[in-house]
Amino acid sequence: MKQILTFLIFFTTLLSPLHLFAQNNIQRYIENLKKDTLFINSVTGIMVMDSKGKSIASWNPDMPLLTASTMKTVTTGIALKVLGPDFRFKTRLAYNGFIENGVLYGNLFIIGGGDPTLGSVDTLGIPVDTLFGQWKEALEKTGIKRINGHIVADDRFFEHEIVPTSWSWSNLGPSYGSGTSGLSFNENLQYFTFVPGINIGDAVFMKTHYPHIPGMNYKNTLLTGGNRTGNRSSYYVSDLSKDALFRGSLASGSDSVLITVSNKFPHLSCAFEFREYLEKSGIYSKKEILDAKEFNAPGEYELTIITETLSEPLHRIVNVTNRISNNFYAETLLKMIGKKMTGTGSYDSARVAVVRVLGEMDVPVRGFTQSDGSGLSRMNLVSPRFFCHYYAALEKSEVFPYFFNSLPVPGGPGTLKSVLQNQDQKRKQRIHAKSGSLGNVRCYAGYVVRANGEHLYFAILANNYPARTAQMQVGIEGFMNELTKY
Repeated sequence: MKQILTFLIFFTTLLSPLHLFAQNNIQRYIENLKKDTLFINSVTGIMVMDSKGKSIASWNPDMPLLTASTMKTVTTGIALKVLGPDFRFKTRLAYNGFIENGVLYGNLFIIGGGDPTLGSVDTLGIPVDTLFGQWKEALEKTGIKRINGHIVADDRFFEHEIVPTSWSWSNLGPSYGSGTSGLSFNENLQYFTFVPGINIGDAVFMKTHYPHIPGMNYKNTLLTGGNRTGNRSSYYVSDLSKDALFRGSLASGSDSVLITVSNKFPHLSCAFEFREYLEKSGIYSKKEILDAKEFNAPGEYELTIITETLSEPLHRIVNVTNRISNNFYAETLLKMIGKKMTGTGSYDSARVAVVRVLGEMDVPVRGFTQSDGSGLSRMNLVSPRFFCHYYAALEKSEVFPYFFNSLPVPGGPGTLKSVLQNQDQKRKQRIHAKSGSLGNVRCYAGYVVRANGEHLYFAILANNYPARTAQMQVGIEGFMNELTKY
């Protein structure tokens, strides 16, 4: 009897929280976070799980929380599974009518296939002059030396909803708010050059902008501020009308200021800039640019295809998406998932498709609500437990190496470059994770490679904190440092 009692006391002690904390520094660190006033005044969810599905440490693991850009890991991982790592987007050049004596008596169509890298300045994209040169050469081989018709921008590949309805108005204008298009161009961005005045209150002059949107009206109310005020400009635009507004101020003392904003009519920009290129090359089309959505444009099967441009393989696009946290690429990938699985490239079809794939992966969707692909929406809600189960399931997939290698590591290139700066170099590079940040939201989620090669899966999601992000970052990075020691 005495031996049984001794065993029961030992067994109870083994399961007690005090013993767990003594044996598990990660959980002990979390318990200290619970006493930290910065985290007490926020909503935080944490989970760490091992490769056998055992919870190593947690705090509110089932609470659905804002994800910020950690949502990109769901979008990119499922895109790799659904589309395949070698998938390439297609853009086609085509025409209707007939060609006679070098003249096209009909319209020239640029048919988008959702390629987010078309005309991009990223190394993934073909330089614009090279791209347009290839298209021009294809026209000449077809015998077209002049176009007696319109150039038609055909972006009907995706449903016409350039941004999700859950994005806030303030996110539509900035460069990080460039949305998707069936025919994207220059990552759906525009570059504006402004020249501030000499004195405070002087008007700011709009000097140049690229690419051009035919028919777009810009109202510029920017004023000159003090020489130390910096860029305090705002840009307001939507796809509902061709009207945009610049307001705010730019600091005096600069010869020029470059402002990058989102383009809500990228398909028209692509067609316009290509027409300009052709005219400089001696192939003229003087008629206005047409939008395929706005007239009874023929379908692709009714056209004669001239040439086809392919993007880089999907795994390279995913690598850029996760490494630099490209919102635009992520939104495009989400819509492409919906297009592939349902035939409709919309946000609704994409969300349905994602849930279906998660079911096929045996990942419970409790605690998972997806509104967009990038995490910019404040309607995305995901629990730490979901992330851990999703990462564990994805590890079993044949596309896992592509996904895993796309995740940044602390100190390496990408969004984790400044994370764990003063920690051991070898240990911190065991972390492969995605960061996420919104107003009063800071998150990290991904993998930790243990010394024996086993993977841990983790997520830490801090929401609604009243402190500065830099203050919260200290506690969050402390947690991540403990992960590298486990």
